[in-house]
Amino acid sequence: MQALRDATATQAFGRQLARRLPAGSILLLEGDLGAGKTCLVQGLAAGLGIEEPITSPTFALAQHYPLPPTGGLVHLDLYRLELPAAADELFAQEEEEARALGALLAVEWPERLSSPPAGCWRIQLSLSDPLNPNAGRLIEVRSPR
Repeated sequence: MQALRDATATQAFGRQLARRLPAGSILLLEGDLGAGKTCLVQGLAAGLGIEEPITSPTFALAQHYPLPPTGGLVHLDLYRLELPAAADELFAQEEEEARALGALLAVEWPERLSSPPAGCWRIQLSLSDPLNPNAGRLIEVRSPR
């Protein structure tokens, strides 16, 4: 578990992580609302060389940021999908798209899936003090088994 003091540090961590990940990696981003999942994805995008603004795809469900020839990023947010079957179906579609592009796939709210997919990086984000959102975050990265 590593401490991140603020949003800037979370984005910097994402930039560094993007440079170390194998092409086509799938990241499952877990954490409460406001824990920094989208902030981390902003850093991942910057680390991949994506220059357009990254916003939470909560309402669009998925955002695609193609970046030939390296693949780019597919950002998926399952928060609004209450039925695991719907989350599983969308995940399968976006995983296929990410693989076709050779893109990194970042999935917010993977808890909505009926079961966690195998071979994924798991990233847990949490506020270091849930009563003070400015107190910083904690992050734990687990590589695929």
